[in-house]
Amino acid sequence: MTSPLPAAVLWDMDGTLVDTEPYWMAAETPLVERFGGTWTHEDGLAMVGMGLEDAARVLQGAGVRLEVDEIVAHLTDEVMRRLREDGVPFRPGARELLRELREQGVPTALVTMSMSRMARVITELIDFDAFDLVIGGDDVTHAKPHPAPYLQACAALGVDPADTVAFEDSLTGTASAIAAGTVTVGIPHMVPLDGVGAHELWPTLDGRTVADVADVLARVRQEVDA
Repeated sequence: MTSPLPAAVLWDMDGTLVDTEPYWMAAETPLVERFGGTWTHEDGLAMVGMGLEDAARVLQGAGVRLEVDEIVAHLTDEVMRRLREDGVPFRPGARELLRELREQGVPTALVTMSMSRMARVITELIDFDAFDLVIGGDDVTHAKPHPAPYLQACAALGVDPADTVAFEDSLTGTASAIAAGTVTVGIPHMVPLDGVGAHELWPTLDGRTVADVADVLARVRQEVDA
């Protein structure tokens, strides 16, 4: 028997849909060094999945003498420049699964802590109508790991979080999706997600199908009912 489709699938962007995390980290290092500080790879990893305003405050603590909104704008502009120069670096299997979801009529939302202007640039570069909804970090009152971004997405789509599946690659994002009540699939990329509480961990989206997504939702529902 085929498992029923989710009411919606909610996608994180950086590191989950597209491999932009290295772009962010590459933008952070010269910014800190410009103000005489040092920035390590480990420092960058600690910021993966963080809301941009929170990340900007961390950079201020590392010596960047700019206002929060100036830091956010600078980092966003640098990542967008890389996207324009290099194109959209999709994570393995992400574009294919997203297309299959759309072909089967499953509503989709992009839920990212990047600025909405950057998220919309990426969605416009996808060669099919990929998302019903885009929520950026500047569209929410509380950043991940707060559940607000995913709750806002579900409310806008008119779906119960428990009937949705969320894809995440970061600690903060996974915590946000779980707290919102979604069925959360972790796809580790820059940081491990063991022990965070994701309902399932997939090493990659490559080869995954809509049937796999539906099966995860069905399994979690059965566990909850039991």
